[in-house]
Amino acid sequence: MFRLEDMDPEKLYQQMLDVASRNGIRVRFEKGDFEGGFCVLKDERIVVINKKLPSNRKLSVLAQGLAAIGIEHLEIDPAIRAFIEDELVKAERLH
Repeated sequence: MFRLEDMDPEKLYQQMLDVASRNGIRVRFEKGDFEGGFCVLKDERIVVINKKLPSNRKLSVLAQGLAAIGIEHLEIDPAIRAFIEDELVKAERLH
């Protein structure tokens, strides 16, 4: 299981934003009564994140958004892959 304590959260966050960017996914930060997630708007792939969320929830929403596009074929750092997979397991437990 991935442990966030094993990696600098800011570095993880920046690397995940880089993965999104390299794969044509725009990340938007908005405010409202939502957490966020992946969507397609006019053929543009977007992960929307509530900018008022705590950092750990922003990371989780971004991870779940990246997972929605499918990370199996992506070349990404093993720590990022582990974090994304762990966040998916956590999300499944909540639903």
